[in-house]
Amino acid sequence: RLCELLDNAGRGWRKLAELAGAEKRFKCSAEELEMCSLKVLEPRGSPTQCLLQLLAERDCTLRYLLGCLERMGHEQACRVLSSAVQDMIRITVQPESQVVAEGTHVSLTCCATGPPGLVYQWFCGRQEVPGATSPELVIDTAALAGQPEWYICRVNCGATFTFSRWAHVQVEKSSSPSSASGYCLTMAGLQILRQPRPCCLAEGDTLALECRAIGNPPPQYQWFRNQCPVEGAQAPQLQVKLVTTAERGRYSCRVFNLFHEVWSQEVDVEIGEGPRQTSVTPHLHCSQAGVSHSITTPPSPVPAATDKVALLIGNMHYLHHKQLQAPTVDVHALGALLRQLDFKVVSLLDLRKAEMQMAVDEFLLLLDKGVYAGLLYYAGHGYENFGNSFMVPIDAPSAYTSEHCLCVQRVLREMQQRRTGLNIFLLDMCRKRNLNDDIIPQVGALEVTANIVFGYATCADAEAYELSQGELSNGIFVTFLKRWLLEDEKITVLLDKVAEDMGTLEITRGRQALELRSNLSERRALTDPIHPPGQDESSARNLQWAKAHVLPESRHLRFDCGVTVQLGFAAEFSNIMIIYTRVVAAPKDIAKCEARLMDIPEELDVDLKCTNKESPEEVGSPLASVWSLGCPSCCLYSRICGLQKLQQELAFTVCLQYRYQGVDDFVEERQRVNVGRPLIAKLNLQ
Repeated sequence: RLCELLDNAGRGWRKLAELAGAEKRFKCSAEELEMCSLKVLEPRGSPTQCLLQLLAERDCTLRYLLGCLERMGHEQACRVLSSAVQDMIRITVQPESQVVAEGTHVSLTCCATGPPGLVYQWFCGRQEVPGATSPELVIDTAALAGQPEWYICRVNCGATFTFSRWAHVQVEKSSSPSSASGYCLTMAGLQILRQPRPCCLAEGDTLALECRAIGNPPPQYQWFRNQCPVEGAQAPQLQVKLVTTAERGRYSCRVFNLFHEVWSQEVDVEIGEGPRQTSVTPHLHCSQAGVSHSITTPPSPVPAATDKVALLIGNMHYLHHKQLQAPTVDVHALGALLRQLDFKVVSLLDLRKAEMQMAVDEFLLLLDKGVYAGLLYYAGHGYENFGNSFMVPIDAPSAYTSEHCLCVQRVLREMQQRRTGLNIFLLDMCRKRNLNDDIIPQVGALEVTANIVFGYATCADAEAYELSQGELSNGIFVTFLKRWLLEDEKITVLLDKVAEDMGTLEITRGRQALELRSNLSERRALTDPIHPPGQDESSARNLQWAKAHVLPESRHLRFDCGVTVQLGFAAEFSNIMIIYTRVVAAPKDIAKCEARLMDIPEELDVDLKCTNKESPEEVGSPLASVWSLGCPSCCLYSRICGLQKLQQELAFTVCLQYRYQGVDDFVEERQRVNVGRPLIAKLNLQ
C-alpha cells in the first residue's frame, strides 16, 4: 500500500529518502537512489519497495519511518503505517536499586516512550507517593533511617499502562561496618560500595560480576572488557551465560553521573583454565636416586591421546620492514602434511601483535591432558638478544624492541607447564642481534618436564634464507623438513635428519644450520596414533577450536528477475577465505548476467582490484592452483584476508547485473548476505 502511495507521487519516495537521510546511517548514496529509480523498468518493480528494503537493512524502525512520513505531510501514508505501529508504552530508563549514606538525598529515575500524554505515578510499596508524578523521584533518606524501602513507577496513557521494575533503597549509617570497609570516601558525590572480583570459570559456566555505587544524581554504569565497552552492559551486574574463551579478559566498570566519574578496579576473568594438578612423577624419580641404575624400569605409559593440534603462523606483509615471500608456501605445505598425520591445524598469515598473542593463548589452552602433541610453527622476521628469542609481528615499528614482539622463551615456559605428551616449537626466522633493544627480559628458567622439543631454522646470530623457485618461494628449513615429516621416527631423530640434509646445500653451507634443543626422554613421533575422543573427553574448548576451520555452507540466492546465483567458499588459510559467485540459472530473455561482491567490511584486508575476478590466478593468491581445484568453473572469485580482524558477523552484498535481449542497458538487483563468523573469526581474536 505504501508503494502505491509513494511510487509516483510528488511527495513520494525521493522525498522520503531525503528526510530519512537526515540520520547519517539511513542516507542513501546517489548510486542507491539510481538503483531504486531503475525499478520502474521491471515488470513488478517498485522504487519505494527498494528504498524500504535499504532502510530495513540499516535497522530503520517503523516509528522513525512514521516520523519521516509525518514531516512529509503525507496523511494517507501516515494512516497506513500507524496501523502497523502499536502505541505501546515502553520503559527506556529503569530505576536502579541503591545503597546510600544517611542524611543525603537520593533520586530514582524512570523514563518511557509511547503515545503523547504519558502520566507517571511513583509508589512506595503498595502506597502512592503523594505528588510523585514526574519521571524523577527525590527521596530524603532521613525519613528512611535504617529501613529498606521498595519503589516502583507506573506509566500510563488512558487505560494503557505499564510498571517499571522495583528499586530497593537501603540507607547506611556512616559508622556502619559496611560503610567503613566497603568503600572509601575519596570522591564527593560518587563512591563505589562493591568492587568486582576476579574469577576463573570453565566454558559453559555463567559469568557474574557486580559493581555497586552510591551517588546523587544516581550512578550509571558501563562495563568494559580489555578497555573496550561491552555492548548492552549498563547495569550494576554483568551476567553472561554459557561463556566461552571469547569472554575472558580484564574487566572494569565505569561509574558516572552528571557531575562525577569513577572507575572500579580492573579484574581478570579466566575462561577454560581450571587448576591443574602438579604431576608428582618427577619428584618420585628424584627420591629414588639410591636405586641401582642396572635395574630396568618399565617405560612410562603413553598418555591417553585424544588429539594432536598445530598452530602455524606466517608473517610476510610487514608494515615497516622487508616483505617476505616464503611463509605463504611454507605454512601451506606444512599444514597439508600435518593434516595427513591427523593434526588439527590452524594456519594464519600476517598477524599483528595482539592477534599473535591471542592465537598463542588459544593454542596454549589446548595443551592439556588428552592432547598427545602440540606443535607451534612460526615463519617471519625475528631476532635474538641475550639468549632470548623474539617473533616480530607485522605491525612492529621500524625500531622495534621486545615490547613490540612475542618472547619465545615465555611461550616455551607456558608450553612446558601443560600435560601434553609432546610439545614442539619450530622457529623459521633469523636470530641476528637487535641493536635497538638492550632490555633483558626476566623470563625465568625452563622446567624439567621431559616433553619438549624446539628448534631453530638457523643458529644464533645467523640468518634464515628463502629459496626462489619460479613464482613461489620456500624457506630452506621447510624445503628439507617436507622430505622427512611423514616418516615414523622419533621427532628428535627426524629433525637430526633434516639438519643433515640442510648441511648438503652448497649455497647456505656455513650460513644456515638447524639448531635443535630437546629434553624429550620418551620415544615420541608425529606419526603416533591417537584415539578419537569420547563425548566426555571432548571439551567445549576443543570443539570451538575445531570450528576454526569450518567454512560457511554453499547457498543459492534467487533474485526477482528469475536468476539463481550460487555462493560458494574455499579456505586458503584459517584467516583467508575465497568467495566465488556463479550464475546457475537464468530466464531465456536475459542475455547476460553476473554476480559481484560489494560492501565487504572495511576492517578486512581486501584488495578491491583483485575481487570479482574471472580466474583464480587474478585474485593475488600464490596458491590459486591448489584451492581452485574444488571450485566450479565460470565463476567470479574474491579473496578475503584478515578474518581474525572481523569484529562482527561477516555480511556483504551480492550485486546481480543483467541485461535483457535487445536492450543495451544493464539492470541491478542486490541481496544482503550474512555468513556468520567464518574460520578463525569464530575464536574472536580481537
